[in-house]
Amino acid sequence: MILSTLCYIEKEDCCLLLHRVKKKNDLNHDKWIGIGGKFEEGESPEECILRETREETGLSLTDYRYRGLVTFTSNEAPAEYMHLFTASGFTGTLKECDEGTLEWVPWKKFASLPQWEGDRIFLRLLREGAPFFSLKLTYEGDRLAAAALNGKPLEKGEWNA
Repeated sequence: MILSTLCYIEKEDCCLLLHRVKKKNDLNHDKWIGIGGKFEEGESPEECILRETREETGLSLTDYRYRGLVTFTSNEAPAEYMHLFTASGFTGTLKECDEGTLEWVPWKKFASLPQWEGDRIFLRLLREGAPFFSLKLTYEGDRLAAAALNGKPLEKGEWNA
């Protein structure tokens, strides 16, 4: 089981995204994702996202919110519990990231970029201002096979609604 964090840092009508293009054998290769990573021993979700954001971007979060828990299951990888955050306040200067290219992307452009199918579900929930949620995403290879929100299965038509 993997414990991780992910944060979408917002500024004006843009979001700071990481285009994963630099690491070899990267499960997220060529995908556009938020900022985050795996927990270190003894870290809380908040400690992890603050450290990961600082390491990957050079920014220190000053205003952030814990928004949800996303459970990933797959027939090809161990289960992962991802703690999801958004942030609207930060200090520091953006630096180069060794995992990919950091870019401020307008929210309306984000939907057209390569990303995991399940990410579109939680991004919609974030943009709609949904209260704290639990989302389970089940993958078969790269394909999203099932999704459940707060314990209730979502129909395929609800995935991109």
